[in-house]
Amino acid sequence: MPAQGKHRRPKSSRLSRGLVVASTGGAVLALPLTGAATAAPSTAPAVVAAAAPTAADKAAKPVTYTVALGDTLSGIADDHSVSGGWKKLYEDNKKAIGDDPSLIRPGLKLTVGAKAPAAKKSTAKASTAERADRSAARAVVTPVAVKSYADNLDGWIKESLDIMSRNGIPGTYDGIHRNVMRESSGNPLAINNWDSNAAAGTPSKGLLQVIDPTFSAYHVPGTSLDPFDPVANITAACNYAADRYGSIDNVNGPY
Repeated sequence: MPAQGKHRRPKSSRLSRGLVVASTGGAVLALPLTGAATAAPSTAPAVVAAAAPTAADKAAKPVTYTVALGDTLSGIADDHSVSGGWKKLYEDNKKAIGDDPSLIRPGLKLTVGAKAPAAKKSTAKASTAERADRSAARAVVTPVAVKSYADNLDGWIKESLDIMSRNGIPGTYDGIHRNVMRESSGNPLAINNWDSNAAAGTPSKGLLQVIDPTFSAYHVPGTSLDPFDPVANITAACNYAADRYGSIDNVNGPY
């Protein structure tokens, strides 16, 4: 045993040791307290949690949109905040749409790409009501005004002139009116039963006194097939006159 009052120098250890002094009738016992030691902090590997997908990541996922009646690419691109607008939307769906971006039929499936950043998302939400209003407005079909004509000689000539214009047939109001008054005095039911045409079984009929074979050969599609119909009669006669004389305006006598 070591001499009284001296202690061995403790060996260096990773654990500090304390002393508890217990009285046992004068004897002093030095007991090591391992439980009081403080362990050196250990270095544990850091655990990095996987980053949750951001709103921007979610927004970048493409979605499928079904075209509704009245939709346009620009409207869809605007509603979905498509980066690049309708041109990008068309580029992504050109195979499905075809060569004309203005022709998208209801029921067509479109892939809508990345939306605008999340910062603009609140704006998109705020425009939901506006989007509904736009959709309702697109669904409203504005009726096209139909031009009307008077049921008299003036109206028949004007209607014929409009049809002639669409079909490239020359003629003027005065030229038609002059020939009508000479041939039938403005009577759409006039018929000639005494001339050579009548003798051959094909009497001249109507405002401009057209025989059936000529009416059939120069009939203009979209008009009546009845040679007594005033508009059909004028239009067919003017078509014939244009082919033979250059214009009804050049006719100043029997033709």
